[in-house]
Amino acid sequence: MATPSASPAVPVSDADAQLVKGIGLWGATLLVIGSVIGSGIFLTTGAMFAELPSTTLVLTAWVAGGLLALAGGLTYAEMGSMYPRSGGLYVFLSEAYGPIWGFLFGWACLLVILTGSVATVAIGFAEYFSYFFPALGTANVLFTLPMPWGPWSISAGQLVAAASIALITAINYVGVNSGNAVNVVLTVVKVGMLVLLPILALVYLRGDPVFTPVVPASAARPLASFGVIMIAVMWTYEGWYYVAFAAGEIQNAARTVPRALILGTLSLMTIYVAVNLAYVFTLSVEEMSGVLRIAEKMVTVLVGPIGAALVAASVVISTFGCNVAAVISSSRTCFAMAADRRFFPGAAAVHPVYRTPHVAILITSVWSAFLTLTGGYETLFTYVTFASVLFGTLGGAAIFVLRAKRPDVPRPYRTWGYPVVPALYVLGSLALVANTLLERPGASIAGLGLVALGLPFYFRWTRAAA
Repeated sequence: MATPSASPAVPVSDADAQLVKGIGLWGATLLVIGSVIGSGIFLTTGAMFAELPSTTLVLTAWVAGGLLALAGGLTYAEMGSMYPRSGGLYVFLSEAYGPIWGFLFGWACLLVILTGSVATVAIGFAEYFSYFFPALGTANVLFTLPMPWGPWSISAGQLVAAASIALITAINYVGVNSGNAVNVVLTVVKVGMLVLLPILALVYLRGDPVFTPVVPASAARPLASFGVIMIAVMWTYEGWYYVAFAAGEIQNAARTVPRALILGTLSLMTIYVAVNLAYVFTLSVEEMSGVLRIAEKMVTVLVGPIGAALVAASVVISTFGCNVAAVISSSRTCFAMAADRRFFPGAAAVHPVYRTPHVAILITSVWSAFLTLTGGYETLFTYVTFASVLFGTLGGAAIFVLRAKRPDVPRPYRTWGYPVVPALYVLGSLALVANTLLERPGASIAGLGLVALGLPFYFRWTRAAA
């Protein structure tokens, strides 16, 4: 699959050259896994059964999502080997379609895709943290500020969420090695906790899943419903490509990033399918349908009330670890844009002692923390869902553009199964784009509007850099 090469495919940027190459293959693979596993796998399946009450189709969606992520990993691996620098998808889009497309993706990421994801996961952390400390939940409103648009309420849970981001920022600020070490430990712990679910299901064998009929009679629009649950699945897999954003700090990135993407996406698919098999072999379709905290229900059914505490602890660790990895990714996008003079120049600064992109870390983390306090990030996050899926599709198609446009750039790794595998990823992603547009037309168009708001800033920064 890969052609060994000890040298990077293209010269790294001057800004990247100042960073510490502190992440190896093991750390990079766990960065893929850690970026993805947050709270979704503990919560999503019940809502999927409410939308489409078919064991076979729900499991098929998880397998299909894993295969789509794997196809994406194989596709992005080639581009990651070509451009082993900070920025990931921002770099791929810039090289394939021109700098304005990379900027628009980076703008959307900094506005809410990545920062809003950090905020969302932080709120999930606070919700489960409050299981052990009820007074620190989002239901406990501490004070309300009068604003021109209405009252602005701040809860204890929002402050906990913001505080968790502050702690993660401090860990990443003082060195990539410390951030990577924390991510490695937390990812190993949360994977171990997830593996416990199928083990419990095998020990107790409580359920007897029914796999037929494949399409239930109650499903009025089975194809549309399958599209809806696929959106949920892909958002649970979201983040598998974040490792490429931190390529500037990965050892021998041209070889390590492709391997980490492939190993990481394979591991994620295995874990997610195994956990969902645990659900269906423990609970009936009726018991799962519409249940938000499905992992909690499953473990409670098997081991009693202590199960709720075990799952709550698992989600606390999982969400915190997810954000450790996400802060690395979001800040490196900001750093890469600034290094290319498409963002505030100061964000390209590297700390003289810690050798981290400290300004970029602070900018993205402060904005993420602010989003947790506003409570408005959920609306913005809905708006940019369409834009995020669209950029991901463009990123997959970029491999075809770069094969034609940049045939002379060395490729230490070439995508296995080209052009079939990348085509499957692009077509699958395109189907999600179309389904999102059909199911959420207003939010999709609004999301494109938010992305377009970045154009004046792009022209300002590019003129200043000229």
